[in-house]
Amino acid sequence: MGCEIGVSREQLPATAPGEYYWSELQGLEVITLAGESLGTVDHLLETGANDVLVVKGERERLIPFVIDQVVTEVDLERGRIHVDWDKDY
Repeated sequence: MGCEIGVSREQLPATAPGEYYWSELQGLEVITLAGESLGTVDHLLETGANDVLVVKGERERLIPFVIDQVVTEVDLERGRIHVDWDKDY
């Protein structure tokens, strides 16, 4: 018989401003500066340089999770991530 061990969000240490747990970002809508929805964050990938958002919409996009350069705002309350990213990328 297996035992499932889980950790609730409340048990995790608080994050510093501008830091997020991946689980907080999954499911958020990703919106360009032009107001176009690219889809939602399915999951993230860890690379040597930076983490990458895997966004699923009309197609899959890989968007670097680089605060202030690509990711301009993370709004957890509204469930959105705003990115400086062209819809055609």
